[in-house]
Amino acid sequence: MSDSQPITQAVPVTWRSRISPRPGLARLRQSWIAVAQIVIAATGAYLIGRYVLGHETPMIAATVSISSLGLARDARPRLVAETVVGMLTGILLSEALRFFVGTGWWQLALALAVTMLVARFLSPSPQFAIAAAIQSAIAMILPLAPVPFSRLLDGVIGGILAVTITALLPRNPAAATIREARAFFSGFDAAGERLVAALRRGDRLRAERGLEKARALQAPLDAWRVSLESGRSVARISPFLRGRRAELERYARILHAMDLAMRNLRVVGRRIVYVTEDREPRPVPAEVMSGIVRAATLVAASIEDIAQEPVARESLLAIARRLDPAKMLPDATLGEQALVSALRPLVVDLLVATGMPPGEARAAIPRI
Repeated sequence: MSDSQPITQAVPVTWRSRISPRPGLARLRQSWIAVAQIVIAATGAYLIGRYVLGHETPMIAATVSISSLGLARDARPRLVAETVVGMLTGILLSEALRFFVGTGWWQLALALAVTMLVARFLSPSPQFAIAAAIQSAIAMILPLAPVPFSRLLDGVIGGILAVTITALLPRNPAAATIREARAFFSGFDAAGERLVAALRRGDRLRAERGLEKARALQAPLDAWRVSLESGRSVARISPFLRGRRAELERYARILHAMDLAMRNLRVVGRRIVYVTEDREPRPVPAEVMSGIVRAATLVAASIEDIAQEPVARESLLAIARRLDPAKMLPDATLGEQALVSALRPLVVDLLVATGMPPGEARAAIPRI
């Protein structure tokens, strides 16, 4: 962002922006594997229940598969299995109550109450209780099965197929992780550029806006972490993702380092808000901060192109060697020197994100 750019930007409000098909097409591209998983698991569960076990209406087999997989980005096998257990709990309790008290409106109310209370006792997750309650209601409302507890077997089949499909037809872990990482780095760059502009102009308002943007980075970082953890979990059990494990571990190292960098960016932002109170431009810290932001952009590029890691590392090392407050700003105020000191851990975190061991990254900074 150049100095001439305004703080605010125009937001499109025309009818074309409101009915654009692009968001829908993006969702389709991101969800087609999840849709394929659900279709295959649900159809397979129904076929097994209908033609292998001979159940006339194995609806629960299909619904368990659909509900346990879902379209959410977080398809970790552990979470899928937990959802399956919750639904099986609901089916089991409903079938047991139906065997003893029959069916009717008050039996439905009793089944739901017992199921949700037991589910809340078994798991702290609200989704566990809701999944159990939904399947409990379905099992209670459906016509009585010829064989008691046969619907529990349908649920088991649906759950097994859901977990199996998660491993045999895995969602692309890298695509979701890269997409969320881009969103995080875009926000990181925007916050950093705003802080650079504040230093160049001595503009406290821009500094405050930059700090706000830095504080808003938690949500995209959490989304990045969820996608990455989901991908790593699936890669542990999927034979088709074995070659991606090292790549996902590298992403995890970058994410951990950028989590710390985000926190230190907020510290830097607070320092810049303080030093810009006098409205005086500070070109030297602005130049250093601008170099750090450019290096963070290279770190972002290294997620998709590992060849950018050494480029980012050398850029950061050149900045790190200068970060001696007394030498960089010998006649500066204590606040300015504190700002340079705050940049030091930020550079260390970014160096770690490039693959440098933490000890070596700290040693690259001049001792003070």
